[in-house]
Amino acid sequence: MTQTPLEFYVPEPSGRPGQTTDFSYLRLQPAGQARKPPIDILPYDTRDLAQGFIRVLDDNAQPQGPWADDAPDDDILLEGMKAMVTTRIFDARMVIAQRQKKTSFYMQCLGEEAISIGQALALRPDDMHFPSYRQQGLLIARGYGLFDMMCQVFSNDQDPLKGRQLPIMYSVPEKGFYSISGNLATQMPQAVGWAMASAIKGDTRIACGWIGDGATAESDYQTALLFAHVYRAPVILNVINNQWAISTFQAVAGGENTTLAARGIGSNVASLRVDGNDFLAVYAVSRWAAERARSNFGPTLIEWISYRAGPHSTSDDPSKYRPADDWSRFPLGDPIIRLKQYMMARGIWSEKEHQALQKSCEAEVVAAQKKAEAHGTLATGRTSSVATMFQDVYKDMPLHLRQQRQQMGV
Repeated sequence: MTQTPLEFYVPEPSGRPGQTTDFSYLRLQPAGQARKPPIDILPYDTRDLAQGFIRVLDDNAQPQGPWADDAPDDDILLEGMKAMVTTRIFDARMVIAQRQKKTSFYMQCLGEEAISIGQALALRPDDMHFPSYRQQGLLIARGYGLFDMMCQVFSNDQDPLKGRQLPIMYSVPEKGFYSISGNLATQMPQAVGWAMASAIKGDTRIACGWIGDGATAESDYQTALLFAHVYRAPVILNVINNQWAISTFQAVAGGENTTLAARGIGSNVASLRVDGNDFLAVYAVSRWAAERARSNFGPTLIEWISYRAGPHSTSDDPSKYRPADDWSRFPLGDPIIRLKQYMMARGIWSEKEHQALQKSCEAEVVAAQKKAEAHGTLATGRTSSVATMFQDVYKDMPLHLRQQRQQMGV
């Protein structure tokens, strides 16, 4: 009997450079079609939402369906728009700064701004986020200073972290922003553990973990799902599926012919798949998941569908592995434009106001950058003092370190 030779299979994207991507693999659904379950729903009963698609705004910027009932009020819409525009301008300025050799490295969240900012505004200020390197919107939405963020990027003498972290790896626990880790997926078990501790103490704060689609292939992610389920941790596990993990298509991490949200069902975690470029959907689903966690009904896994509009980092050239015009063809559009259209349809926004906001945000970012650069950049060589290596190691500095510091003349 002749045996058929085994074949090794590697998932491939539906578009490469020089081609037009076929985005039908996303299996999107019309706005308003997905149901809104009660917060005490059993995890297994969310399987249709893990395979489906929660979307509030339709193609005409009109809210549809049951999730629209939790639409943010006008003040939050305006706050969200300002934070999203500021984040995009901040990112653009820092990318230029990297090209000018003022910092070694930068990662932007172009096209994904609605996700972190929408969730930041939906949760309480004292809830704790365990972010990856594309959640700078959390800090901006929570009012953290652009000057402090830039000084950390430049590692200058005003860097709050004293040059001890890579650029963009912020740590601002007072704003509910835990230290960023360069290791993939460590944020998830950290978030679950923090949430478990909050429950043990009888606190009311919840935790949120953040990773990208590629990091779902890490073992830490599976560990987080296990502990979140077993101990009903009050946590939101955010997976941003922006279609690309560096140069690797999202299907390699397990997203082909299924969804990343579906993985949560097997771990007995309530799981939802959501339009991450729809600010209203982000806000409504985040509020639902937060209420579920705070009511002791357990964790929620949310797969946010979006698109990484820019390079993975300033070290990446996406034109080598995907069509250059992919973002302009992405069916979920630009989150800022979609929110602007909705606000204009509501009569609370105009093109003139939008242009004025962009100018004011640009001025704010430029002013912060000038102030930060005055304290040094990589290009000027004025970075954190070497004296900082002796600080914060011991409560009382031992003799041998004092001697070493003196030998260095600092």
